[in-house]
Amino acid sequence: MGQRVIPPGSGDDDTPGGEVLPVNLREALEERYLAYALSTIMHRALPDVRDGLKPVHRRLLYAMRELRLDPTAGFKKCARVVGDVIGKYHPHGDQSVYEAMVRLAQDFAQRYPLVDGQGNFGNIDGDSAAAMRYTEARMTDVAALILEGLDEDAVDFRPTYDGSEDEPVVLPGAFPNLLANGSSGIAVGMATSIPPHNAYELCQAALKLIAIPDTPIEALMELVQGPDFPTGGIIVESRAAILEAYRTGRGGFRVRARWHQEEQGRGTWVVIVTEIPYAVAKSRLIEKLADLINDKKLPLVDDIRDESAEDVRIVIVPKSRNVEPGLMMESLFKLSELESRVPLNMNVLSRGQVPNVLGLRDVLKEWLEHRKDVLVRRSTHRLQQIEKRLEILGGLLVAYLNLDEVIRIIRYEDDPKADLIKAFALTEVQAEAILNMRLRNLRKLEEFEIRKEHDELTKEAASIRELLGSDDKQWKVVAHEIRDIAKRFGPDTPLGRRRTTFADAPEHANEDMKEAMIEREPITVVVSQKGWIRAMKGHIDDLSRLDFKQDDRLKIAFKAETTDKIIVFSTGGRFFTLEASKLPGGRGAGEPIRIQVDMDQDQDMLAVFVHHPDRRLLVATKASRGFIIAESEVVAQTRKGKQVLNVAVGDEARLCIEVPPGSTHLASIGDNRKFLVFPLEQIPEMQKGAGVRLQRFKDGGIADVKPFVGSDGLTWTSSSGASFTRSLAELKEWLGNRGDAGRLPPRGFPASNRFDNG
Repeated sequence: MGQRVIPPGSGDDDTPGGEVLPVNLREALEERYLAYALSTIMHRALPDVRDGLKPVHRRLLYAMRELRLDPTAGFKKCARVVGDVIGKYHPHGDQSVYEAMVRLAQDFAQRYPLVDGQGNFGNIDGDSAAAMRYTEARMTDVAALILEGLDEDAVDFRPTYDGSEDEPVVLPGAFPNLLANGSSGIAVGMATSIPPHNAYELCQAALKLIAIPDTPIEALMELVQGPDFPTGGIIVESRAAILEAYRTGRGGFRVRARWHQEEQGRGTWVVIVTEIPYAVAKSRLIEKLADLINDKKLPLVDDIRDESAEDVRIVIVPKSRNVEPGLMMESLFKLSELESRVPLNMNVLSRGQVPNVLGLRDVLKEWLEHRKDVLVRRSTHRLQQIEKRLEILGGLLVAYLNLDEVIRIIRYEDDPKADLIKAFALTEVQAEAILNMRLRNLRKLEEFEIRKEHDELTKEAASIRELLGSDDKQWKVVAHEIRDIAKRFGPDTPLGRRRTTFADAPEHANEDMKEAMIEREPITVVVSQKGWIRAMKGHIDDLSRLDFKQDDRLKIAFKAETTDKIIVFSTGGRFFTLEASKLPGGRGAGEPIRIQVDMDQDQDMLAVFVHHPDRRLLVATKASRGFIIAESEVVAQTRKGKQVLNVAVGDEARLCIEVPPGSTHLASIGDNRKFLVFPLEQIPEMQKGAGVRLQRFKDGGIADVKPFVGSDGLTWTSSSGASFTRSLAELKEWLGNRGDAGRLPPRGFPASNRFDNG
């Protein structure tokens, strides 16, 4: 509970110190917060679906109209407009009102600007406009369309905040402004984000809805392709996603910069960006790209230059002429605002009262209903004016028919008005018109003109009554008005031409994309016996000077590049993948591989090598069970690795051998020194499993295997370093089938039971 103090003299309180009343704090906060939320939603943040304007924009246009700042009139200082707005209609800060006015004048922010600005109104770089005392403005033709009919009782008016004047609740909105220019805002608990669209396409969709009110969204989407941004660009969203966004009123669009390759001669080239995504400040974009280049996050890009004048021209220089332009741009799109996402959240004030998220069809329908209401109100207003004029004309005709008597009554009677009414059964309005008529209007020609005007107005009144009595005729007139707007903003006009196009984003392999993000540099990967790994800069041939921790020594070293993947195979039959660019540097002893992958404690590292996706591997356990797998299938996406070879309890993985292309046979030797050669086709190619038995042993397990091309023969290295080659004919007594026991090896085979004498 809280307390509320009533000041002295207020209400019925007569005590000097005021009365303290208990107030429920929760109820008080809810009441005040709700009032604040409604005020923000209704009077600041959300646009009206009928004219597409927020209150500040509506008041700006109305104030400019009251100042007679028509498209053909002269300019006036923006400070004058802002002063009228905040003084008469919008009691808020002058700077916020001026910023709203500036945005209405920016051709890179508004698809169809409502304010024609003179002076510095900012630019696409993100620079601010000059102060309002320096800039001038008037309305554009689009703004005039939105205000058209305001003097003809087209919309309701309400008192301003201080009650001194009236302002329109909504504007007539002959132009489909909500979708054409879009809107954005943040209210309390809700927001709106509507991108700009092409007015001609919107008019065609509206005409379709007039003809067929139940037109499905799919048919409307054939006419309204998607957003049309003032800054152009390319939308790379799928048609299905765009359709769903317009169906529900929620979604988004990926917009990319427009670019082309420009040849520089001698095989060199650069990329020129001519359009950037909507609402992206060019200076901030250039700064971000420069930072990415300095941080070596764009290894395919050498330099970036801004050569923009009135048009956007950003020059991107590749690292070398051999760089693929598409891949370079994909890396830029991924890391910078050259690709941005424009959200769609059509949260608007439906019927000017209810915040609601509407789909494309509902937005167009509410705008059409508003246009029909405006037509009916304007027609009714015109009919009333005609009826008043016909009443006056009828009295004047009576006067012409009885001119002498009228002159006598006016000249001699004490109360000519009353006598005229009595003598000719006139109304007070008619009698007053006769009395106010000048002598020069008594000409015969004037009578003919009055009769002609009377006949024309009578016909017009009949036509309006017929219009007001027919729903079909009303829709025909609305459609005629929309066709006129469509012609003014057609695809052949400079303002109406579509600027944003559509395309599918080119698909690049993930490997290519990752490579494009990493600076390609040579490294030497060093792995110790105890499983410590590091990457030395450059390709090192002399490894004798490498330092290791105590009781540790070199296990394997191989040359690679920072863009490579490093594959680790464990005794548990699991493959792990490391990024070469993320390996620890070579200044110290490196890091244990177990820090970078989740390898079980009872398992050990068996093999480490550079990933080549086009190779095949033979994996086998100590118990001589194995299979062949494509190396492209062993890449793991997580730290936990990828289980490939299933290992039985008490067994462990022992071999991971490359299968050279064209291999036809496999030579196998066990710990018991039994040697076997059999066709490689007897070993299946699998993606995962326990495999098949390669060789049968009573004691021990498999020691080594070697796939080879039968026509080339089998080669091994003896313990003395001598090389031996045996043809299949010479190996005839060892030839068998998979799973055989084998026999003692040929003379000269090393005692280490290794083909490479390792």
